[in-house]
Amino acid sequence: MFEQTFKNIDDLLYKDSGADSELDYIGQTSWVMFLRYLDELEQDKADEAELKGEEYNFILDEEYRWPNWAMPKDGDGKLDHHIALTGPDLVAFVDGKLFPYLAKFKQEAESANTIEYKIGEIFSELKNKIQSGYNLREILEYADQLPFRASNDKHELSHLYETKIKNMGNAGRNGGQYYTPRPLIRAMINVTDPQIGEKIYDGAAGSCGFLCEAYDYMYERMEKTTDNLKTLQEDTLYGKEKKNLAYVIGIMNMILHGIEAPNIIHTNTLGENIRDIQEKNRYHVILANPPFGGKERKEIQQNFDIKTGETAFLFMQHFIKSLKTGGRAAIVIKNTVLSNADNASVALRKLLLEGSNLHTILDLPGGTFTGAGVKTVVLFFQKGEPTKKIWYYQLDPGRNMGKTNPLNDKDMEEFVALEKKKRETEKSWILNVNDLDEATFDLSPKNPNTPEETPLRSPEVILAEMESLDAETNTILNSIKELI
Repeated sequence: MFEQTFKNIDDLLYKDSGADSELDYIGQTSWVMFLRYLDELEQDKADEAELKGEEYNFILDEEYRWPNWAMPKDGDGKLDHHIALTGPDLVAFVDGKLFPYLAKFKQEAESANTIEYKIGEIFSELKNKIQSGYNLREILEYADQLPFRASNDKHELSHLYETKIKNMGNAGRNGGQYYTPRPLIRAMINVTDPQIGEKIYDGAAGSCGFLCEAYDYMYERMEKTTDNLKTLQEDTLYGKEKKNLAYVIGIMNMILHGIEAPNIIHTNTLGENIRDIQEKNRYHVILANPPFGGKERKEIQQNFDIKTGETAFLFMQHFIKSLKTGGRAAIVIKNTVLSNADNASVALRKLLLEGSNLHTILDLPGGTFTGAGVKTVVLFFQKGEPTKKIWYYQLDPGRNMGKTNPLNDKDMEEFVALEKKKRETEKSWILNVNDLDEATFDLSPKNPNTPEETPLRSPEVILAEMESLDAETNTILNSIKELI
């Protein structure tokens, strides 16, 4: 049922001259959904307070609450056309009053992990791009039909929202950075196995796929006590994201997964000097797919011990530094980190091998990431002890990966099962760190267990065979001629 609602909203955005790409559609849908969600959250809290005989202080002033500006209803519960704003009046209210009012919350919020701060942050970052107030009126009516209260409804909404994020990833160059295939994320979480009471972090959170999946994984496995739930909701999942749109989408994605005030900070993670990271800022588990191919400015590079312009390599240093001793990480990174011969790459491999146990490298096939023309690997490591052995696994789903043939959970089953015992097979092998070249620490995957293919024949042999086949053909042709 909600699928149609989403589709209707998209159709209206498509007709509107202000929103012109999948990225815009999801951004615009997000702010409308967020305000609809906020209203239901406030209604729930007001009902709870009333049951306890207490007064609830609404976050939003009367004029800016959903039932007053978006969906004023008459006695029959229908939209009251006499007072509902529409057309140019509606756009003027949204652009001139609603957004500036909500943006102010950022300055007034007590701290960054309050819902008030999130409201301020979202509405300082997004602009309303819907130019026709008539389209906007219809979109608000559709959004009003989306129920956020029942958990099974929320589950369906989060599923649809994930699909939108995925489509955005497929839609173009910009979208891909928001989307890591969920089966890969789930396998990474399975191997790192986060437990309740641990803090989990993604410093390049994007649409928060890692944090949402970690939430689901932990929720399913934990004892369902009020304390555990509160811990999971409030003190478990942390993220940082630099891009405006990704930040908003990530917040909305986490809210739909049931996290009321997500601990996501809107900031450039690499702007932080890693020498300032202290024990209290460290995490038990880090899961991430940092952007690759970016180039960072000189002043950003000053925040790191190993200077390099490559964004992903700076993120690696940030992650190593942000892990508690004994902490576990699973990071998706382009495979050149294993073999590049420049000083920064060699220094990074040395840092990782000497200070952490890089126990597993998962080698992913090309096409795992839609639209990204790079080969990637996942590094699994535990901080605190040097690496002695590395278990490699070469993922081969037995087909060409791509948009119509994406990674699925079945593809990952063997890896997850074998990883527990680090078994050697035709696709997996063990490398002793003592055997590494100490000048380069080259870690490129070279599988010694690949079954031998039939050796290639020499050109002489091939030519001789062609000659004998030619002779045979001539003989056959001659016998046919004789018959005619």
